[in-house]
Amino acid sequence: MVTITSLAKDERSARVALASTLDPDDAVTGRLLAAVGAVETVRLAAGAGALPKNVDAVEAGLWRNKVAPRMDARTVTQALAETDRLGLRILIPSDDEWPTALNDLGNRAPTALWLRGAVSFLTAPLNDRVTITGARAATSYGEHVTGELASNLTHAERIIVAGGAYGIDAAAHRAALATGGQTLAVMVGGLDRLYPSGNRELLARVGDLGLLASEMPPGSAPTKWRFLARNRILGALSGATVVVEAGYRSSSLNVAARAAQLGRPVGAVPGPATSVSSAGTHRLLRQGVASLVTDAADISALFGSADENSQTFSREPSVSHPMRRPPRSL
Repeated sequence: MVTITSLAKDERSARVALASTLDPDDAVTGRLLAAVGAVETVRLAAGAGALPKNVDAVEAGLWRNKVAPRMDARTVTQALAETDRLGLRILIPSDDEWPTALNDLGNRAPTALWLRGAVSFLTAPLNDRVTITGARAATSYGEHVTGELASNLTHAERIIVAGGAYGIDAAAHRAALATGGQTLAVMVGGLDRLYPSGNRELLARVGDLGLLASEMPPGSAPTKWRFLARNRILGALSGATVVVEAGYRSSSLNVAARAAQLGRPVGAVPGPATSVSSAGTHRLLRQGVASLVTDAADISALFGSADENSQTFSREPSVSHPMRRPPRSL
């Protein structure tokens, strides 16, 4: 009988087993990986072996009780079969092509990445990548500005990183492709379930001409938690993050928060003072979290700026949690 521990015979296969069965962005999993390695982490997750003394016993015990029912060998073998069928590539942190920028996430770094396309995008210098994000219900103004920014950045040979969503993300991908530039889409589910479905054709083109990446194995469906987890990758992969348009509680503000917490510079595009769609970007500018961006030159200037965003966010917890209700005074 094949067991998950028998499948996890080395660091690579063990990390694939963990990434195929467990939810992402789990600090306990990350601490165990750092403490005992992937093979032993799989054994611990499956209920075998003694918990390491240098990891909080109560926390690790609760973690094991939660994850043990999910350690199914069939889930892993199916993910591997689909990976081969789709011609995907799997990277782990010890691979030469692994984006070292993700290591800045510490214990919350992805366990593995599934990839389709130009893996070389991940080995480019950090400042060669720019994350562009914003409202799904973007206005024509927001999509126009996004197109201009993305086009000019690709002319400067920067890689456009976005999440493939409707609105600002899609406009960034389209502009990069239209100008023959390079673009990378970080997916929230498996690469066989491109989401949102309305952008499937666009995302397939990104996979053909650029790069699709996900920390989730094939077959994984998008969930609210996985959207939030994906935001840390969008914030970490690039040397700067730009929010073009966002409502006051837009999830794109969470991407900005993740970037700022890592010390990455954040930019925001101003909109009309009366625009609800720009309330979030105005919030970033007002709180000093982001620098004002009106063109690609402003984004290039971000790379040389001294960034204090992580300190700002520690004083503004409401930005890190964009779903909270805004204060009455606002």
